[in-house]
Parts: sequence; structure tokens; C-alpha cells
Amino acid sequence: MAYYFSKKVKGDVPGVTERVRSTLKNYGFGVISEINIQKTFKEKLGEDFRPYLILGACNPHFAFQALQSEDKIGTMLPCNIIIQELDENTVEVAAVDPTASMSAVENKDLGNIAHNVQSRLKEMVEEL
Repeated sequence: MAYYFSKKVKGDVPGVTERVRSTLKNYGFGVISEINIQKTFKEKLGEDFRPYLILGACNPHFAFQALQSEDKIGTMLPCNIIIQELDENTVEVAAVDPTASMSAVENKDLGNIAHNVQSRLKEMVEEL
């Protein structure tokens, strides 16, 4: 089972990031965290790395349901989406498959929630 789904998109990281944010919003998600891996590695390690962002996306409705169903599921939230530069005009967007990460939790209600989130994230990535 793959733990993510991805798509290669033409453009640069800033432009694609704005498209991802906008498209996420259309599917009921908000970005609640952003980690700039390139900047962090440079500052903390002195190492160069390609442009690479990790966005933490959350759909409050599904997060609320998930936490009501399984109080420790917050350890697996939010849903991470990566945006990384592959070359000068190609960016890859990849989203976690929540059904893969939550399959370790034996909770039928949570599985149903994960499937709903999965379908929205998959459609979002495909729409880019």
C-alpha cells in the first residue's frame, strides 16, 4: 500500500504552493503549519537542500470527528502535504494517504473518516 499520492506540476514552488493552498481551501482544508525544509537545513545544519515545503493541512470537521472517535489520533494530525522542486520548472506535490497511516488504529469509525479525507486529498492533488 502506498502511503502517499502525488502529481508533478509545471511551475515554481511559490506559485504551486499558492495553488495548493487555494485548492485545499476549496476542499474544506486549511493550512495550519508550514515547514521550510530548505531554510531549516541551511540554518541548523549549514547544508544546502532543494526547495521543499511541508504543509500541515486540516479539515476541522473531520479532525473533530476523528478526535471524538479516537482521542490519541492527534498524534497523526494534521495531514502532511509536501511541495518539492524537481527541476527548474517542475514541482512535485505529494499528500499523505490517511488510510495508510491510520490503518494501524483498529477503529472502524476512524477508518470511515480516513476514507473521506483520502478522497478529498486525492481529488485535490489530481486537480492541480
